[in-house]
Amino acid sequence: MKKIVLFASGSGSNVENIAKYFEEKGTVEIKGVFCNNPNAYVIERCDNLGIPCRVFSRNEFRDNLEILNELRELKPDLIVLAGFLWLIPSAYIQQFSDKIINIHPALLPKYGGKGMYGHHVHQSVVDNKEKESGITIHYVNEHYDEGQVIKQVSCKVEPSDSADDVAAKVHELEYIYFPQTIDELLNA
Repeated sequence: MKKIVLFASGSGSNVENIAKYFEEKGTVEIKGVFCNNPNAYVIERCDNLGIPCRVFSRNEFRDNLEILNELRELKPDLIVLAGFLWLIPSAYIQQFSDKIINIHPALLPKYGGKGMYGHHVHQSVVDNKEKESGITIHYVNEHYDEGQVIKQVSCKVEPSDSADDVAAKVHELEYIYFPQTIDELLNA
C-alpha cells in the first residue's frame, strides 16, 4: 500500500476530499496531516476522519528540521501540499526530490508566488478580466509556485463572475482532479 502525508494551513477541504477518495479505493494510506496553524479547521476535520494531525511551529519546520526527521521516519511515497502556505525549505526538497506536490488555484505561471493564495488569486483573476482560470498541480521546488507542472485544468470565467464564483469553479476542479492526479502519480 502506498503512503502519503498531507500538509495544510486552513480549512482542509482538499484534505477531506483526498481522504474520502482513497478511503473508497483502499490503495493509499494517509500517514498523517501536518499543519502549521493551530487554529485551522483541518485539525477538526482530521479528528472526524480519524487521521493523525501534527501541529508544528516554524522552528520545528525550518530551524531544527524536526518535521523533516518525522517525514523520514514515515517514508511517504508522496508529500501533498493541500492548502499549505509556507515555502518548503531546500532540505525537504533534497530529501524528497520529485515527491512533493502542490495544487495552486490558478493557471501558473499567472497569479503565482508569495501571497497569491485563495481569495487573493480569484480576486486578481476577476480584476484582470481573465477569460479563464483553473488549477495547476505541480512539483514543489525552492520557490513559490515555480516547480514543474504536472497537470493544468481550466474553467471559463464569465464577465459577470465574482471572485467567489471563480473560487467555486476552481474548487470543483480541485475536488475532481487533485485526488486523481495523486493516484496517477502513485501508480506511475
